[in-house]
Amino acid sequence: MLLLAGALNAQPAKVMVVKQGDNWRLMKNGYPYYIKGAGGTVHLDLLVECGGNTIRTWGVDDAQKILDEAHSKGLMVMLGMWVQHERHGFDYDNNLAVQKQIRYFKSIVDQFKNHPALLMWGIGNEVDLFYQNTKVWHSIQAIAKYIHETDPNHPTCTVTAGLDSLEVQHIKEKAPDIDIYGVNTYGDIAGVPKNIKRFGWEGPYMITEWGPNGHWESPVTPWNAAIEQSSSEKAMVYGERYQKYIQSDSQQCIGSYVFLWGQKQEYTLTWYGLFTKDNMATEAVDRLYQVWTGKPPKTPTPTIYRMLINNKAASEGIVLDAGSVNAVSLHAGLIHYTETAAPDGGYKVVWKMLAESDDKKAGGDMENEAAEITHFMKKEGAGTMHFKAPRQPGGYRLFAMVYYQNKVAYNNIPFKVVAASSDDNKGAVKFKKFNMESFSEQ
Repeated sequence: MLLLAGALNAQPAKVMVVKQGDNWRLMKNGYPYYIKGAGGTVHLDLLVECGGNTIRTWGVDDAQKILDEAHSKGLMVMLGMWVQHERHGFDYDNNLAVQKQIRYFKSIVDQFKNHPALLMWGIGNEVDLFYQNTKVWHSIQAIAKYIHETDPNHPTCTVTAGLDSLEVQHIKEKAPDIDIYGVNTYGDIAGVPKNIKRFGWEGPYMITEWGPNGHWESPVTPWNAAIEQSSSEKAMVYGERYQKYIQSDSQQCIGSYVFLWGQKQEYTLTWYGLFTKDNMATEAVDRLYQVWTGKPPKTPTPTIYRMLINNKAASEGIVLDAGSVNAVSLHAGLIHYTETAAPDGGYKVVWKMLAESDDKKAGGDMENEAAEITHFMKKEGAGTMHFKAPRQPGGYRLFAMVYYQNKVAYNNIPFKVVAASSDDNKGAVKFKKFNMESFSEQ
């Protein structure tokens, strides 16, 4: 209660976007404020340690608690309003439903506009995804206009799925009270700084979600399972994309929100999270620490250089006999950023096997986790492991998790299990005379 009272007694920040010469700037209380942001509401102490200064939400659930906690840590918040999506069944031709939604978000503005941790309003996230009724932009305009009329201290933003010239025009024409364009982008991030002005947006923008290649834009196996980048590959991607496509645009880009500062099931357990389900920071967190602070991480980071099943990479389409015994090789290690960061013991490898998810959705919608397969392996020395393929044909993934202190590196390889008589497994490595206590020839 003391925290809440303190937050209520503090003054709201005066935030605005201004144009200085050819450059757009976000100003907070009269000083430039470049957003080093994260999408998520957890691990906030580590975000501050890494040089982050703001978080983004997608909705207003627990808004008071989130704003108060952010304020206590010196963080600001882009408070998101989950404007309903047509793809989820909302009808923007239903005037009663539309007006009810607008009234609700007006009440949210009234409730939180004076909170000292509020940086800006995020009105809608990817409402353009799989939609046809452009009347949604009229709703976003109604909310943005109300904010401009009642809250002089905070700018407005709306977020689209990627960058498209048609959506730019819709927002300019139908929602002119939007101050900042937000773009969620992954593998296509390189196109944003070179295209946004060409598509007609002259004002400031942010990259409101960014990270590794999305599952929809990644290479796939012959059975159409997307191949996920390892945490080591993702760490390089986070660093390069921040420096090349976010930080480098000093004219229009006023900052970004990395995705996801947390963990979620989306295509796999690990695809988008900067943390794992057991709350361990991945390699990409250290890379963000580097680019945000300009300093090397203080402790070594586990990393994975290579992972193969039967001497094959995921890109080669690994097909295994049901019940067969197969060999995995893992080349992992520690990255030392400074001479004083001496290792404290070795790293630990944990293996997991999961069935390929059968609950894959779009747009970040909630998914159920894939089923875990247990009793499948036996370790064999450093960097090697043998496992028995499941008896049930289908798609699976083998995960390697490399732990060191409070950090983790990971990789997973999708593979397909077929009946032993299938022609799909031609060329697979066989271990007909393999003799191990935990396995038996079937």
